[in-house]
Amino acid sequence: MKPIANKSSGHSRNSLETIQDWIVDRVLRAALWLMLRFPWGQRLAISAGFVSLLSHFTSWRRRIRENLALIMPELPQAEVERLVREVPASFGRTMIELYSPEEFSARIAREELKGPGVPALEAAHAQGRAVLLVTGHIGNYDAMRAALITRGYRVGGLYKPMVNRFFNDHYVSTIERIGEPLFPRNRNGMSEMLRFLRSGGMLGVVLDQHMYSGVLLNFMGQPAKTSLSVAEMALKYNALIVPTYGIRRPDLGFDLIVEAPVEAGDPLETTQKLNDSLEAQVRAHPDQWIWMHRRWRPENLPDHSAG
Repeated sequence: MKPIANKSSGHSRNSLETIQDWIVDRVLRAALWLMLRFPWGQRLAISAGFVSLLSHFTSWRRRIRENLALIMPELPQAEVERLVREVPASFGRTMIELYSPEEFSARIAREELKGPGVPALEAAHAQGRAVLLVTGHIGNYDAMRAALITRGYRVGGLYKPMVNRFFNDHYVSTIERIGEPLFPRNRNGMSEMLRFLRSGGMLGVVLDQHMYSGVLLNFMGQPAKTSLSVAEMALKYNALIVPTYGIRRPDLGFDLIVEAPVEAGDPLETTQKLNDSLEAQVRAHPDQWIWMHRRWRPENLPDHSAG
């Protein structure tokens, strides 16, 4: 439930950075306002094109190529270049969907929940049992939260605030229109989140973020720092762990996938199973995962290659 940007490390921003953040925020807000004037299909196409164009002025394209070279070195160059174009475009569609919360929720409400985990999810809802809905930055990472909220499920989201606090405030206030509560990944937010989970709430969590406090686990064949918090919370609060994904279809709809629950056991083994679940989705839909993430860090790779 978060944008691609990461929270700052706690260091204060200087005046120049603050001014730059304010300017970037205003430019992005203006672009979003303009895109929201168009009908749904055109809106998604314009946002996809805008973010794809924007990627030329960032490190995203270089990072996508580096990550693909690390994880999928066998890909033909033509496919690499296709993904370099399509990955930012997919992210652009996600962003404008999230900035269209009412229409997005209405469209998602018409989609069917699919997969072997649906009965277990429905049973947990009926029993008021806590559930950890684990996903990654693939397709639209907030689609399942929106889908369940429209069905009357009590679902919260954990998010990592952006460095740009101006845009962060706007972004959070927008996705709150899909549903609340939302919990920032800080001390107060985590405390409120745990109370929500103890009360039997469902919590959406993205697992594919580099966490300095995490442990090195395999993700797509390479070591990546991964948080064990999902597995640990499941054991502590008897929560059901369910991998879920909102995979975009060519018709602009979504396949809302609810996989079979992952049994909460040894945190390392449980978290590795969740990494494996996401890996299968990424390999099946590589153009819908955010390859510009710094998911693999050079210091953690066996040969210290760039990642």
